[in-house]
Amino acid sequence: MSSQHHRMGAARAMRGFSLIEVLIAILVLSFGLLGLAMLQTMSVRYAESSNYRTQATNMAYELLDQIRVNRINVAAYEGTYTATTSATSCVPAVGNGLTTTQYLTAWRCRLGRTLGAGATASVTQAADDQVTVAISWDDERWTVGSDPLTFEATTRL
Repeated sequence: MSSQHHRMGAARAMRGFSLIEVLIAILVLSFGLLGLAMLQTMSVRYAESSNYRTQATNMAYELLDQIRVNRINVAAYEGTYTATTSATSCVPAVGNGLTTTQYLTAWRCRLGRTLGAGATASVTQAADDQVTVAISWDDERWTVGSDPLTFEATTRL
């Protein structure tokens, strides 16, 4: 009789998982998958924000290079600019003799396309021929209504 009880006890122990064990395993797995989804979302946010910072850096250095090329007319570049995405003002100028105004209009269009219509830029010149370009744009993926991000590049002519 004892061997029969032993076999019945062993059979009960080898039945498999109980429903509670399965539910706990599913709960642990779902928390892991939820964390993985959140990690993916944050990765996309960081990549997008990093792309905007790279674009702002490129735009600032492009404008500084243009100012270096035309350093005699540096005063024409000083000021505050708002990005534009208007189809009528974003027709590129062609031909010889591109003016500073035409270049800045085309640059404002590229700024609007890369960082959005709300992006702004300012160009200032200090007394020691130091030129600063500051570009600001909204990065509301993090906090809605937050202050705009700003990239600033400075060079001496």
